[in-house]
Order: sequence, then structure tokens, then C-alpha cells
Amino acid sequence: MVLFNQTRQAVLAGRVKTADSFWARLAGLLGRPSLPAGEALVLKRCRAVHTCFMRFNIDVAFLDEKGRVLKILVNLRPCRFPRPVPGASQVVELPAGTLSRTGTLPGDTLVFLVKEGRR
Repeated sequence: MVLFNQTRQAVLAGRVKTADSFWARLAGLLGRPSLPAGEALVLKRCRAVHTCFMRFNIDVAFLDEKGRVLKILVNLRPCRFPRPVPGASQVVELPAGTLSRTGTLPGDTLVFLVKEGRR
């Protein structure tokens, strides 16, 4: 899957993984040494994140059910507990610098596209 900012016509990630169970969301990026450029983790049915026990900074986008960006957190450091975002239905975690590089802002619409040749 590809994460695409429809508003800015920019690719945020070419490899998207999804965490849609309680345990997958809880684990998130824990234990990983980094989040490589071009990757993203989508936390479904989620409106809050934490960066406890993480080893690297990340960018975070909170989306509503239509993929509209409600809030962004840029370069979020480890051991942080940002407040939940009302109205968010999913959260996208990206390598630090991705949101700035793509110009992604609240109000933008993000879409998930299936790569050709994949189902």
C-alpha cells in the first residue's frame, strides 16, 4: 500500500503496514531500531499514541474516518504522551521529517492506494 497526500499530490510512504488489533497497536514500533524512509505504520481505531521505549523520533498524523488530517506532530521524541485527538479514527506514524518534506498539514486528505499487481 502507498500513503498519498491527495491535497499536496505527494507520496508520504511507499510501504505501509497496518496495526488493527489491540496488541498490534500496543506494540506499534516498539523494539525497532528505526523507521526507514518510505515506511509508515497505520494504527486503526486509534486516537492517541505514546513513544515510550522507542529509540527514535517520529512524525504523527491523526486522521478522521475520511482520511482528513486533524492534527500533526512533527519530530515527536521518545518517551512522550501526546493528548488524544477527538474525532481521530486512525493514526499514521512516519519517519521524522516526512510531514515537513511533503508539506502535509491539518486539513489535507490522505488516501491509501494499492500498488499495481497487488491485492
